[in-house]
Amino acid sequence: MKKLLYILFIGISIQNVSGQDLKPEYQKFIKNFIDNVKNDRKEAVAEAIKYPLSRENPIPSIKNKAQFVKRYNEIFDTKLKAEISKSNAAKDWSEVGWRGIMLNQGTLWIDTDGKVFSINYQSKVENDLKNKLLASEKSKLHPSIAKFKEPQIILETSKFRVRIDDLGNDNYRYASWSIKQSMSEKPDLIITNGKWFQDGTGGNHHYDFKKGNFLYQCYITVLGTKDSAPANLTIYQNGKEILNQDAKIVPR
Repeated sequence: MKKLLYILFIGISIQNVSGQDLKPEYQKFIKNFIDNVKNDRKEAVAEAIKYPLSRENPIPSIKNKAQFVKRYNEIFDTKLKAEISKSNAAKDWSEVGWRGIMLNQGTLWIDTDGKVFSINYQSKVENDLKNKLLASEKSKLHPSIAKFKEPQIILETSKFRVRIDDLGNDNYRYASWSIKQSMSEKPDLIITNGKWFQDGTGGNHHYDFKKGNFLYQCYITVLGTKDSAPANLTIYQNGKEILNQDAKIVPR
């Protein structure tokens, strides 16, 4: 889902955040990270990554060190490596409260343990890969839902498969099938003009879709308890709950 870290910082207006003075102990591991990138030490950089590392939909997340090393050049192109290599740990990196430490205006984020958890940069290679994957994904969908700006998420409950896509201009689309059906088949239900809502500051969010006197809510849990389901589908009719099912998120 694009809320690319989203993903946790998509709602942050970086320009208006007042960073705190970077502590010397943070500067130490950032200098080490800069040096490893500057000298193309892929394995060392991989050690500094917090996995899974999300990439923009529909590009798959990077799940482990081996995948990161293999895909290193897809992300760290000449431009990104130059921005990191030329950065000054004391001047170009800043601590932004509980959010972590950012490079410049948020190109890259590191937590206070020295782990990179978000890279908000897309190389030409990744952009080309994104377009290729999008074209392939759209070709496998029913024509009624094959047009969208960006895929968001696919959920599966015990009874339903739900697909949410971003149509652009804060307009989200809900499409659902019986769990036994394929997305190449015509959806049983399509709702447009859905809205995205942020729930707190931990990354949790939900989508609302209205059709007549029905409200379909899809909740995504990023930060929850040990027993929390990753997602939930709740349907209301005239304000009364008529269905509530936990859901799993289908990996791309």
